[in-house]
Amino acid sequence: MTSQVRSPRKLIEVALPLDAINEACSREKSIRHGHPSTLHLWWARRPLAAARAVIFAQMVNDPGFQQGGGFRYGRNKREAAAERERLFKIIEDLVRWESTTNEEVLEQARAEIWRSWREVCELNKGHPQASELFNPDRLPGLHDPFAGGGAIPLEAQRLGLVAHATDLNPVAVLINKAMVELPRRFAGRTPVGPIVQKSGATEELRLSKSSLGATGLAEDVRRYGAWLRNEAEKRIGHLYPKVEITRAMVEARPDLKRYEGQKVVVVAWIWVRTVRSPNPAFADVEVPLASSFVLSPMSGKEAYVEPIVENGRYRFAVKIGKSADPEVTKNGTKLSRGANFRCLMSDTPISPAYIKSEGKARRMGERLMAVVVEGDNGRLYLEPTEAIESVAREATPTWLPETPLPNDPRNFWTLNYGLDRFCDLFTPRQLVALTTFADLVNEARAKVMRDALAAGMADDPAAPDGASAYADAVATYLAFLVGKLADKGSSLCTWNAGPTSSRTASGRSAAVATVRSTFGRQALQMSWDFAEVNFFSDSTGSIDTVLQTLSVPLNLFPITGSIGDARQEDAVSAAGIPNSIISTDPPYYDNIGYADLSDFFYIWLRRSLRSVFPELFRTLAVPKAEELVANPYRHGSKDNAEEFFLEGMTKAMRRLADHTHPAFPITIYYAFKQSENEDEAGTSSTGWETFLDAVIRSSLTICGTWPMRTERGARAIGIGSNALASSIVLVCRRRPPDAPSISRREFQRELNAALPEALDEMTRGTDNERSPVAPVDLSQAIIGPGMAIFSKYTAVLEADGTPMSVRTALQLINRFLAEDDFDADTQFCLRWFEQHGWKAGKFGEADTLARAKGTSVDGVRTAGVLESGGGDVRLLTWGEYDRAWDPASDTRNPVWETLHHLIRALKQDGESGAGRLLANVRVHAEPARQLAYRLYTLCERKSWPEDARVYNEIITSWSGIEASAGTGSVEPVQGKLFD
Repeated sequence: MTSQVRSPRKLIEVALPLDAINEACSREKSIRHGHPSTLHLWWARRPLAAARAVIFAQMVNDPGFQQGGGFRYGRNKREAAAERERLFKIIEDLVRWESTTNEEVLEQARAEIWRSWREVCELNKGHPQASELFNPDRLPGLHDPFAGGGAIPLEAQRLGLVAHATDLNPVAVLINKAMVELPRRFAGRTPVGPIVQKSGATEELRLSKSSLGATGLAEDVRRYGAWLRNEAEKRIGHLYPKVEITRAMVEARPDLKRYEGQKVVVVAWIWVRTVRSPNPAFADVEVPLASSFVLSPMSGKEAYVEPIVENGRYRFAVKIGKSADPEVTKNGTKLSRGANFRCLMSDTPISPAYIKSEGKARRMGERLMAVVVEGDNGRLYLEPTEAIESVAREATPTWLPETPLPNDPRNFWTLNYGLDRFCDLFTPRQLVALTTFADLVNEARAKVMRDALAAGMADDPAAPDGASAYADAVATYLAFLVGKLADKGSSLCTWNAGPTSSRTASGRSAAVATVRSTFGRQALQMSWDFAEVNFFSDSTGSIDTVLQTLSVPLNLFPITGSIGDARQEDAVSAAGIPNSIISTDPPYYDNIGYADLSDFFYIWLRRSLRSVFPELFRTLAVPKAEELVANPYRHGSKDNAEEFFLEGMTKAMRRLADHTHPAFPITIYYAFKQSENEDEAGTSSTGWETFLDAVIRSSLTICGTWPMRTERGARAIGIGSNALASSIVLVCRRRPPDAPSISRREFQRELNAALPEALDEMTRGTDNERSPVAPVDLSQAIIGPGMAIFSKYTAVLEADGTPMSVRTALQLINRFLAEDDFDADTQFCLRWFEQHGWKAGKFGEADTLARAKGTSVDGVRTAGVLESGGGDVRLLTWGEYDRAWDPASDTRNPVWETLHHLIRALKQDGESGAGRLLANVRVHAEPARQLAYRLYTLCERKSWPEDARVYNEIITSWSGIEASAGTGSVEPVQGKLFD
């Protein structure tokens, strides 16, 4: 039946205002207050702006689709373009963070979606399944089979669709329940819990019931969270005592005079791991493995730890002011990167092998190095005492999460040092506290149940909005509270000496030092000195501060439309949801093992919610065998892992093709960092091409590829590294089962006919001269309409009858941009230079462009023509090229490199020097000359006169250079270009 469906092209299949979307995504990554990401950690969330824009453009008909012999709007492209501009304006308004709760903007978008849907229904009113597929009064639901952090289902719900979120990972399922099910189910309710002193609410809400939204639920989360805090403090508060500022402390530290006699609240205890000294003379001394002794580098508030060695032992003293030896203070006892330290007692080097052996023998300990307390104007730093340390030693856990850590040294760095169970990642006091919090979630649930019944909620366990369901909802968010406290409360958390802008539970905001979370990046990395937070303070990592960040997003979740649903399903084998709109963000090949990382939270969520969601938490750990990631440690080898991933992803894509609504395209976020593989045909991508191949083999045709900057460059995993910073959104439709095959010549003929119009749509400026697609994104975006032609056929056949590869198809598509005259690295450099010149650009942009050109940033860097690091990429100028370059020994020599070495030689050694060089690279002579012409023209157009002059000089000197090279064949060239 799908072949009879009349399906207009959607806006996302033609054009998008990428700049506006990318700008909104970039801004959103710096927003924390009220963002759904503060509800619970997930490692790879799509920005809400991207998800919102993609779903809207996936639902809305493009104005240019033909109907009845003409265009939808008027009978010419100009009128269609004007209408497309109106839709772009809707998207630009829609993606702004302020529009998250702007009903006027959202309602305009919803109305446009309904308008397009009813047009589709009208076109298909004669379809045999019209009543089932094309009901003008009911929109199809949206399904995300890899729901993850929930951005896509949440934004589908915000746009008025029924959102179906499924995932194999129970942590992801619970996050989606908390976003698309529970807020909508309990919207408009007043809170049932009594006000608690620490709740953050000082009076009853003065809102009418009709305008409450989910604020009643949010307030109850705060109230019962405050109850949990108070109950926990009654039970374990003795493990978190205040510190009294004594006269002796004041005599040693006059800056403490104003606090004498006061008991101050501890913010954090700073610990350092220890091992026995490898020097036999001090074998009985546990020496510190300190990565730094700095407590505060802030001007005027400097503080540091000074180890004092005396009588064969050592102690830690806290000093205020600047260190006399700042380098030693900064580096602690660390000698170099990795587990390389020195013995504090003897200066003997402590090798990584020794530390690993001590850790695996369970002989690694810890010692208190400093205590951070709350002062009147910021942090105070106190010396540790035996009494303070002894309190921590009193803690005796009654339960240990003994789930083993996975054997994946890429992402789990603690195993080498004996921390191989999840319970090893917490101190005894942290285990006591987190277990107490988890157990109190169940007690809080019972209390919510009693209060909800007293408030008049239905006493029916099966009622989806009754007292029992409400108690389950509040308990879910309180379990998130425990998980977020675990993220801030493990022995992998480190002291961020600052300054950082921090907001306390009371609303104060100031530049203060804070505690870094466990997951500063998508891994569990080893920490040598760590900060143990006080869960009962009013500062970083406390219950009060975490509770505020947890509850605020509940006020921003959509409360209109239908209630969504989230459930656990395997995308490869699940039955799926027939005739649904599909938008999804699949796993990242081998980049992130969500299941392994999720166990960190699963152990605490399971203890808190096993009785609430018994099916979701029936296993001891997160399911891993079926997870679609290419993990070589799980599957025995890299080849086995790749085969598992490709097989599973192809099956999953095939299921998407089987269940998608025939009137809508599928959108898939591709976000693998580009890598390369050497084969007989040369260097090619192992990620991008392979994924495209998997999609095509699953009977889908690709009709759009849109690059989006979906990651914040300043996040921890991106700082100092070339981390993934962009996503490609693939737009796909089902390929008819009877699709024919065509020849290579026919394929090229179709490319030549279709790509000019597609390029015109992508680059045409409007009245304000805006181009929907920036130059740096054009090479990636043009792949969409090109692959639409390639993938709509069963096969494109080469002259010998073999099917054309995806790699060859990409090369032919790139040829349309007149760049295939050069190698892939040179194509990349040419396009990058057009966008950035010699200035640095973001790695994410470069990574996107490199994929489109069939190369990688790392590969181009290997060629020696650019530098890449710190999240930035910059082409090297000719003056930075190595004078000692030997082309004979250069295994990767793009034309770009040859040309700029020739320019360097001409500048430094004249025509004879450039000629000697040209004699060794004769195969690149003509391409280098053509590239110089291209670059001269480009620089002229860009008004870069200095750069144009350089390329003019190499062109006007070419005859002399060739003569010096002894080529014997000199073509006449224009004598002078630069008038």
